[in-house]
Amino acid sequence: MASAATLLLAGTPAVTASAGPTDTDRAGHGRAEWAGSWAAAVTRGNTVGLTNTGLNDQSIRMTVQTTVGGPRLRVRLTNLYGEQAVKVGHATIARPNTTTVDDLSDIDPASVRELRFSGDASATINKGAELLSDPLAYPVAEQEDLVVTLYFPVLTGPVTFHGQSRVTNFIGATDLTTAADGAGFTIKPNCCWMFLSGIDVERRKTPGSVVVLGDSIGDGNGSTVNADKRWPDLLAERLIDARPEVRTPGVLNLSLAGNRLNHEGPEPGAGGFPGYYELGPNALARLNEDVFPQTGVRTVITHLGINDIWMSDDSSEAIIASLRQLNQQVKARGLTSLVGTITPYEGNGGPGVWTEEKDATRNAVNAWLRGPGRAEFDGVLDFDAVLRDPAQPSRLLPAYDAGDHIHPNDAGAQAMANAVPLRMLGL
Repeated sequence: MASAATLLLAGTPAVTASAGPTDTDRAGHGRAEWAGSWAAAVTRGNTVGLTNTGLNDQSIRMTVQTTVGGPRLRVRLTNLYGEQAVKVGHATIARPNTTTVDDLSDIDPASVRELRFSGDASATINKGAELLSDPLAYPVAEQEDLVVTLYFPVLTGPVTFHGQSRVTNFIGATDLTTAADGAGFTIKPNCCWMFLSGIDVERRKTPGSVVVLGDSIGDGNGSTVNADKRWPDLLAERLIDARPEVRTPGVLNLSLAGNRLNHEGPEPGAGGFPGYYELGPNALARLNEDVFPQTGVRTVITHLGINDIWMSDDSSEAIIASLRQLNQQVKARGLTSLVGTITPYEGNGGPGVWTEEKDATRNAVNAWLRGPGRAEFDGVLDFDAVLRDPAQPSRLLPAYDAGDHIHPNDAGAQAMANAVPLRMLGL
């Protein structure tokens, strides 16, 4: 799960502490509201490796990219799947040091700010709970990289984490939350954001947020690492570019690589796939954990089902039944419910991963979505029609294929983002 890296710069910045909101702060911000700007779905640690062992007298430095901005922010930490309470010894937020582009662990020392929790620099995340930082006056731009560094002074036990960050994060010994350089960060985990689940920003007249409930296609497998080219990232960029004169919704990517509608992460799949906890619980179970608690959520885009087909050989009826139930629960909360068709994947994996029978299941689900299902959902996004090769509809268009014949590359992700009608998002 981890590999050593030697980083060469040195230096430690000063840290400016933040206090909680004052009455003056509230009065000055008037009718401003909180909106989700970044979020990640989380799962329990795996049965072996770093996510099972946890962190002990160690710091983890993690980079995320916001979608929308505002003058103040707050950070959400989570111990949802932990086996014990977790002590956070120190936490900071900063901006990356863009002058040292070859060292992604470096941060701008002038930008470092301490996160506080009810006025304290340290806090405990109870078992199964979330921890919300105090609001911090820290202007955030649209699609801006932010760096969160957390220090855990005692053993955390199994972590709550997101397994496919598609961005390089760093772990080092002792409290490195204020270290501007990366000299002390000697481990680069081949994964993940740990204990970090969201960043909210304060905005005036916010249109809320769009949640993407997806699998590895939304999680960015196949996209360029450290480039923020997942299709939900590109949708956020498109929203901002298309209507710069209006407030646009945040886009919260709650996708989990390997996630299924009807099965648990550890359940094995076709082609010898063993299953892992990091693939998450079934999608219906994720609604109350990953979707409904998001700050300001108003629209949900569901794009799931492909893993139920190739891993578990589910029937079209079973997949459709769960999509209908997801839709009903989303709409029962007064939210707009959009759904994406299942994209092709012939050529992926070994024997039994793709078969003509499984492709017939995929096509049956898509036919229902384009037909009777269209009347149930608020909108259908035909990702299949966008990504498939017209000459071989059971395969991805080569120009959009990341190489494994199931995940879109950056160009394919852009095509998916372009396929979302902005009117369906209220613009």
